[in-house]
Amino acid sequence: MEAENEVLVATQVAEQTEKTENAAVIDFKMVTFSLAGKDYAIDIMNVKEIAKAGRFTYVPNALPFVLGVYNLRGEIIPILDLRLFFNVDVPERTENKLENLLILSVEEQTFGVVVDKIDKVVGVQKSSIQPPHPLFGDINIRYIEGVIEANKRLYVLLDVTKIFSAKEAVGNGEKPAIPYRPQPARNAAPVQNSDSFAAPAANAEPAQTKAEPAPSAPKPEDKSKEYVKFITEGLQSFKKFFVSNINESWVIHRVAEWAKLKGEDHVQLQNENDAQEFLQPFWSTCSDAWWSKDYADSVMKILPDNSAKQIIVWNPGCGKGMETYSLACVLKMRYPDAKIRVYAQDIDLLAVSNASLISVPADLASGWYGPYLTKKANGDYTFSQEIKESILFEYHDCRNTNALPMVDVIFARDILSLLDAAAQETVIADFLEKMKGNAIAILGENEAMPSSFNFGENTVGALVAYTKD
Repeated sequence: MEAENEVLVATQVAEQTEKTENAAVIDFKMVTFSLAGKDYAIDIMNVKEIAKAGRFTYVPNALPFVLGVYNLRGEIIPILDLRLFFNVDVPERTENKLENLLILSVEEQTFGVVVDKIDKVVGVQKSSIQPPHPLFGDINIRYIEGVIEANKRLYVLLDVTKIFSAKEAVGNGEKPAIPYRPQPARNAAPVQNSDSFAAPAANAEPAQTKAEPAPSAPKPEDKSKEYVKFITEGLQSFKKFFVSNINESWVIHRVAEWAKLKGEDHVQLQNENDAQEFLQPFWSTCSDAWWSKDYADSVMKILPDNSAKQIIVWNPGCGKGMETYSLACVLKMRYPDAKIRVYAQDIDLLAVSNASLISVPADLASGWYGPYLTKKANGDYTFSQEIKESILFEYHDCRNTNALPMVDVIFARDILSLLDAAAQETVIADFLEKMKGNAIAILGENEAMPSSFNFGENTVGALVAYTKD
């Protein structure tokens, strides 16, 4: 009898130990769902709620996978069909059908995604998440956080942060009192790596009567090269900002300022805040902001004469849309009799999805934007239908093949500096291929076209228009 009790107690202890161990290892929960019969999952921390809804309000000029907007207890949110986003076949919709919605929250933005079927919440051990194979699944591997086997089923864990907020923030748009203009890069040698930067010219050689520095003391030009190397590595690591012959002139100038500001012992960028402070003067005028009249006038002046009936414009890196709407207004001012068509593209899905819903501050109505705004019944201002219809917001990575028509204007401020050297070459070559004979390309105010592409230049104030030679 005692032996039986001992066995029973031992069994109970073992079961309790197993339960405790299992509870201890469940440190990650995910909401599972299906698309086209395959199992997927999203981190539960990004899921606000699960809902069923239909009859979404259609939004003109929206992306194909944006079904419309929906009133979620007073909050208007965009609704995206995750199946269309990933090119999965979608059954024909009926008017009264309720869709399965996951209400997601990513970086303080709320939106709904439509899926085929929502399954359940599954708890797993985070260490059990395996990296996806490069040939895995139907979805671009960069959108996959990993794969997990649970309850004898294999789940693809989607990285919603990468899907819906891929673009890095570009600072607050503030400008220095006297902005630094880089010298044209036409005669600059291409940069192959971080060690090949030319340092600023050293001061005059010391008089022969002065003692030579000790052999171990670094020369000023060596220090400059070292500083640039440190900064280059820090910018790439913290802000995905790539130094090349497109922006090296500004970077070298800024490094000299930075060394004086921080002291030679604190030149290296220690964190993201340091990198953001370093780059603050880099971003072009009115970045991520509504344009001032002075800036709008400068853009208008640099636009060339063009008698075409239709003006085609490519605006990669359009962000939240303030730049694109501003550009469209200036284009209409410059070419009043032409039909304007702006292809505005970005890899920030939330930004391009919400761009058509952007609100316009009332104080803009009394300024240069006034002729292009209209007042809604509720008193809010929005852009006129003509301006709205002139813009097509698209989710697109400019590094990939782009089926655009030949363009009259390319407006690509600061975007090249957020691409690696190989991508910069690819995108600039695409610019050149898509430009009409009389077209212009406008880059960021502290960027310059590499000399290897043989662009012509026309400067108006801080803006440079690049033309085909």
